[in-house]
Amino acid sequence: MTTYSQRLSDFVAQLKIEQIPAATVEHAELHALDALGCGIAAHAFGEAAYAVSTVREIGGRGTATAIGATDLAPADAAFVTGTLCHALDFDDTHPVSVVHVSAGVVPAAVAAAQAAGATGADLLAAIVAGNEVSVRVGNAASGVFHARGFHPTGVCGVFGATAAASRARGLDGVQTADALGIAGSMASGLLEFLSDGSETKRLHPGWAARAGLTAAALAANGATGPATVFEGARGYFATYVHGAPSDLGTQVEDLGSHWVTDEIAYKPYPACHYTHAPVDALAEILASTPLRAEDIASIVGYTDATGVSLVCEPAADKVHPRTAYDAKFSLPYCLATRLVTGSLDVASFTPEAIGNAEVAGLTPRISFELRQYNPTPDAFGGGVRVETVDGRVLEHELRYQRGGAENPMTTDDVLAKFRTNAGYGLSSGDVAALERSTLDLPSLQDVSYLDALAAATTRK
Repeated sequence: MTTYSQRLSDFVAQLKIEQIPAATVEHAELHALDALGCGIAAHAFGEAAYAVSTVREIGGRGTATAIGATDLAPADAAFVTGTLCHALDFDDTHPVSVVHVSAGVVPAAVAAAQAAGATGADLLAAIVAGNEVSVRVGNAASGVFHARGFHPTGVCGVFGATAAASRARGLDGVQTADALGIAGSMASGLLEFLSDGSETKRLHPGWAARAGLTAAALAANGATGPATVFEGARGYFATYVHGAPSDLGTQVEDLGSHWVTDEIAYKPYPACHYTHAPVDALAEILASTPLRAEDIASIVGYTDATGVSLVCEPAADKVHPRTAYDAKFSLPYCLATRLVTGSLDVASFTPEAIGNAEVAGLTPRISFELRQYNPTPDAFGGGVRVETVDGRVLEHELRYQRGGAENPMTTDDVLAKFRTNAGYGLSSGDVAALERSTLDLPSLQDVSYLDALAAATTRK
């Protein structure tokens, strides 16, 4: 009987650019561009500088390029770029799996493609293969990983990163299955960072990307992994979801006919996706009824059970975020900042911004209410109810957050986001060249254009 790992691996190894629908190709290119732009912005703002410092200290030298660094070993480059792509929490998310897909897949695919001398078509096929695997593994137990304290971006994303690295370096189906089996012993990522606002979350896609390259290299050099890594009695789902329902079988049935890459949602704000619909709902209210902090008696944010656990509780911590990363997971902070400053962007999560006295004075008046939003491939629903000191009650709700398929950001929106983010760290010429080549991957004979990522600089 063919195992799930073997079915996924045959799909990955055999995937050709000609098999991928044009719409999926466009989605994959835009998501790759979006992820790299987020990473460049993070580097420009000095985020996660410890990633490259660490690999310089303990890693080896090589010819791979990372954002802001060169002459790295491929696995080290994947780690640095993956960590940076997620550092601002501005990168894409698949709503049902709740995996930050591109931050793990794209750095793994890029580093493996550079090392293998792959074509642009091979790189794109690797990215799509990685997307399809990451999302399907996460979909198989949607919501369960968070409930168990795991971060799906790390524990599911490692399989997507491994698939991407395996496809980029041209492994066959047997080798790819071994790589996925090996990756099962590398799946990691805990949500305990929520207890104190520490920075481990941003490491998870970087570590997944590094593990993906390592697993693929081990398989290429003869190491084996369990074929039953997913469904085995001591396998991934048995141990990570510990008896909760999971269904990878349904997820692998439509490989190659349904493309989950198309369902990945872009993020308009550099904060947890569960803050987005409430923030946009508040923005709708403010557009018609301008309000100041002194006008507010209370604000109630609406989100679902997962959103409550991530951005609303424990309430005392969310009302007074301790670090920049803490603030990204605080619905009170995000709503207060949007009302007080009129925006929620990269600059909203600096130490100076977190110290804004007017924002801090408003957050204690912000609470939450649990709402049930049925998960679809496009939905992080949410909303707000605002009560003013003069007795008005203003309410707005979004069933679909901006950036998903039901409430999309346009191609121009995504490109504008990339240009802004990449422009923090690259010259206008390098930004334009990176955009042009990434949107034309199938025609490229090599991926040397990505060497320009090393030119990214840190803002003074």
